[in-house]
Amino acid sequence: MTELRVSHLIDEADELLDNKFHVGSYCLFMNTDDLQDILGKIRAILPEEIRTAEMILKRRDDIYLEAQTRADRIINEAQNTASNILSESELIRAVREKAAKIQEQVKQSCEEMKNKATEEAEAIRRSAYQEAMQTREGAQSYAEEVLEKLNNTIEESHRIVRNGQEYLYAQKNKMRENNHEANAEKQAYAE
Repeated sequence: MTELRVSHLIDEADELLDNKFHVGSYCLFMNTDDLQDILGKIRAILPEEIRTAEMILKRRDDIYLEAQTRADRIINEAQNTASNILSESELIRAVREKAAKIQEQVKQSCEEMKNKATEEAEAIRRSAYQEAMQTREGAQSYAEEVLEKLNNTIEESHRIVRNGQEYLYAQKNKMRENNHEANAEKQAYAE
């Protein structure tokens, strides 16, 4: 679900870039506040993935503790039942062996549950981390592209302004030369 939200936010940022408008042959871009807002939302979602993985790890520990408590209770019940019912040494020995087997089975079962929960939690954590890193890398790449396009637009605008200044300077010099020639003609005519 978070992956969908992150994808949706990246799509919104893409739309902002697609919704630029043209002035002549130049493109102007969208409001950068909108893009920063979307990138902020993406950053806010990433820690949620990590919190989810941590909750899963805590749940794993709770399951292990519950299983251990259950196993201890079963063992205690088996020991209490054996002590209350059996009085002869042969029966007591048989019950103890049975209890030890049950205890070993319960421990083995608990260990298997713990290992399985640990593996699942670790897989989820790795997956969440990989998704978070991919999202971060995607957002950084996207931001770099936007900044590169913005830089190109600014450089192009700067070139246009510089060409305009040069044109105006050339026109100003031309007008001075014309005025100078006109004044020289007037002076020559007046003489």
